[in-house]
Amino acid sequence: MNKERDTAAKPFTRGFLKVLGDEKRQSISIPLFAILLSILAGAVVILLFGKNPITAFLSFLQGSGVLPKPEYAAKKSILTDLLSMINMLTPMIFAALAVAVALKTGLFNIGVSGQMLVAGFVASVTVGYSNLPAAIAMPLVLVIGLVCGGAVGALIGWLKHRFNINEVVASIMLNYIFQYVISFFINTYYVNQVSRQSQPVSAAARLTLVDVQAFGLKMDIPLAFLLTIPTALLVLFLLNRTRLGYELKIVGLNRRAAKYAGINVGKSMVTSMAISGALAGLAGVTLYLGYYNSIQPRVLTSVGFDSIAVCLLGNSHPIGILFSSLLVTIISKGSNYMSSMMNIPQEIAQVITGLILLFSACGAYIRYRVALAKEELSGVKPKTGKEGKAEGGGKA
Repeated sequence: MNKERDTAAKPFTRGFLKVLGDEKRQSISIPLFAILLSILAGAVVILLFGKNPITAFLSFLQGSGVLPKPEYAAKKSILTDLLSMINMLTPMIFAALAVAVALKTGLFNIGVSGQMLVAGFVASVTVGYSNLPAAIAMPLVLVIGLVCGGAVGALIGWLKHRFNINEVVASIMLNYIFQYVISFFINTYYVNQVSRQSQPVSAAARLTLVDVQAFGLKMDIPLAFLLTIPTALLVLFLLNRTRLGYELKIVGLNRRAAKYAGINVGKSMVTSMAISGALAGLAGVTLYLGYYNSIQPRVLTSVGFDSIAVCLLGNSHPIGILFSSLLVTIISKGSNYMSSMMNIPQEIAQVITGLILLFSACGAYIRYRVALAKEELSGVKPKTGKEGKAEGGGKA
């Protein structure tokens, strides 16, 4: 009976290994497998509400501008929805790249949201409330984002190197410090009495062109999106084609071996966190002076935390992050439309994003199961402790 069951299971196992067994393709196939599992799990959750999962997932695509809606309001179309989604996608890409650079050095930058907040606030106060022309204001906003985010990241790396303070603890504590200090300044000096948020920045300093009239439509054009793909390629080049990137990855693999090889481990950690923070700063200015035009006091944006899931789903690879950012942003952006059309709580989108993170974190376990299945299919039985002792006894 067991032999018949094993014989019936072998074709399935071979098909499973054909898809996931090739180690060269596992960096792509395993994240895709994790996405499939998360979609199936999300479909089960939607079924529990008595709704059709296919219709729900289609409404995600319609709400994000990937597919057309049945009808649109005046001066709206699939193009306006798509541009709005791209506007939301831009800071997510920068934030996920920030997480990836730190992870390559064995560090976990959970302070991306705080670094985004600092960059957005400083850029708003120094440039956003000025009368500078757009040709000067927009590049200056980007530079301030890079510098401010990089400074905060370098501080976290220095604390790790100098005092061995865990970067996660330092990041979380600095998140709280920045959150409440900046909230104090906004509520004291820069609050808008109507919205209870910070004063809106000038149109010249905003990285998104708002309410542009074209083709009979009114659309938002995210200018900073033009920097996302070049930045991802630059990070890829830095990590794979430069001496600095090589040193960062060696430190991430084994700090003792890196130190023995003559690499300055402390300098590498500070540099890695500085680069990570600079990317987070770009995410901050593109969010607060792009997608939004103000800052809500005492609130850390969820983009910095969602970027962790995006980075893991993209296998910490800059090109993979571009696609994983798109997927998560489609879910987030389309959640409002899905909720109104399907009468399902909007938080279901966060549940699906959380499931993606959960299954993405199981990538190492999936690789282990694939390797185990390959051994079983080839007839090579893994050695157990008893077999090892028996072999040892025989030799004696």
